[in-house]
Amino acid sequence: MAYGDQPCEGPPGPWASWGEPMVVALDLARLAADQGEIPVGCLVLDERGVIVGQGANGSIVGHDPTAHAEILAIRQAAAATSNYRIPGCVVVSTLEPCLMCLGAMIHARIAGLVYAAPDPRTGTVTSRLRGHELSWTNHRFWVVSNILADESSALLKAFFHSRRSALGGSPSSTER
Repeated sequence: MAYGDQPCEGPPGPWASWGEPMVVALDLARLAADQGEIPVGCLVLDERGVIVGQGANGSIVGHDPTAHAEILAIRQAAAATSNYRIPGCVVVSTLEPCLMCLGAMIHARIAGLVYAAPDPRTGTVTSRLRGHELSWTNHRFWVVSNILADESSALLKAFFHSRRSALGGSPSSTER
């Protein structure tokens, strides 16, 4: 599903479809899961489709509540481009971003967001809030959602099922 004025039918550069960079982001999500982190992975692509930033959730291991995959990828992209703003770049994430990550995307002036699974609890792009279209922000971006959503959802469900089982089946307070 697409929201906003996407400037092209598909991804820039070498990618044939949005599914291709999402596969790379899903690999990053698996790396996060292997570290005991919530399995979320993220890429930042520049205007040519080159990966200029990538991240896997690292909040638990890094003892850093801001170490979401999207934040880490945006930080890396900003460093790679020597600019705190990354206009023209597209964020590719395996999960609909939270409020913090949405704020970072607005401040970074991204061109667009592609994400896999919606987050009905804390998603701020299409689930709980249409944050990319807020009238009082100074930047808006286009959105494409549900790219390989089933694969991303399966990773998340397996992770939280494992966590709940380890906690004796009690409701999890570890969700992002």
